[in-house]
Amino acid sequence: MPATITAAPALMLGEHRLEVPVVLAPMAGITNMAYRLLCREFGAGLYVTEMITSRALVERRPETFRLIRHHPTESYRSIQLYTTDPVTVRDAVRLLVDEGLADHIDLNFGCPAPKVTRKGGGSALPWKLGLFREIVHEAVAAAGVLPVTVKMRKGIDDDHLTYLDAGRIAEDEGAKWVALHGRTTADMYSGRADWSAIARLKDALSIPVLGNGDIWSADDALRMMAETGADGVVVGRGCLGRPWLFGDLALAMRGEWTRDAGYQPDLGVVARAFRRHAELLGDFYEDELRGCRDIRKHVAWYFKGYPVGGEVRAALATASTLEEIDGLLAELDWSTPYPGVDAEGQRGRAGGPRVPSLPDRWLDSRELDEAARADIAAAEEHNSGG
Repeated sequence: MPATITAAPALMLGEHRLEVPVVLAPMAGITNMAYRLLCREFGAGLYVTEMITSRALVERRPETFRLIRHHPTESYRSIQLYTTDPVTVRDAVRLLVDEGLADHIDLNFGCPAPKVTRKGGGSALPWKLGLFREIVHEAVAAAGVLPVTVKMRKGIDDDHLTYLDAGRIAEDEGAKWVALHGRTTADMYSGRADWSAIARLKDALSIPVLGNGDIWSADDALRMMAETGADGVVVGRGCLGRPWLFGDLALAMRGEWTRDAGYQPDLGVVARAFRRHAELLGDFYEDELRGCRDIRKHVAWYFKGYPVGGEVRAALATASTLEEIDGLLAELDWSTPYPGVDAEGQRGRAGGPRVPSLPDRWLDSRELDEAARADIAAAEEHNSGG
């Protein structure tokens, strides 16, 4: 039987009341302004930017400022920052506050990408407790009245877990909530997320805890909240090619969702959403060609499970204009019904576990010596991840 709740309580984020406690997880190359707008058209929740490198923001790199752009209709502007340096994150947060560019700041300690963790960043960083505390402290202090939250993983691997220590530090330093992805760095996106860790963190903290990992449907979100006591959910790969998932989640959090009442899009709904996404990307980049190139990676996600032939899929993945996309979509039978389970389930990155890439002798101590502190500053050269 699907899990049910009467209604999920609203979640406070500073003075902002989040009626639907659902967060779109930052994903590199995905959660730009175009996709955030599309998801909002289907549902409700909090929609966060791609991960932004603090150093790139402070250096005012043009592409970084493009990534933090919000549409005028985005009334609550959430930006996720990545950093390995307390001073840099302090300066980045001050810039956002002084220039009125954000209403909420999320700190990324969850990225498992080797190019980030090998520099001591992302999900590797909470192993160094002092550095983690400094970063959260400086961000909260610089943010003033703006709420700061933390997103993280369980730890580096099952022998080097960090989430309970990091969660307590985040709470002590003034974070408004903590979101936990129930996997380690070593897990990457493999296997099943450990929801029991979310429950343990919820028991350990007095601030809200949000759960992340394997939310493929509204039913998954309800089950996670019921099993863990989580105050909300963070959705990443589950919404790829399925922006209407946020409509299902909004119904679920209001106690109104059933499989019969949920979104079961026919091919016409999918085609229109795909085309709308391409159009929004062109607007975002101010370049139709670039928008059409960007939508290409979404083709397989949108049409998963639908009888769309390989030739059409390949053509959509090479189209350079909206006119070309319109012509290809017109070839489809838009009345084709929702294929059910074939369109559901896992999408996006998966793969297998791997040995984490870490700085030399990183695991020898929970504290960071000065030589290592200088070395990991290079991690902020990267402005992607998730």
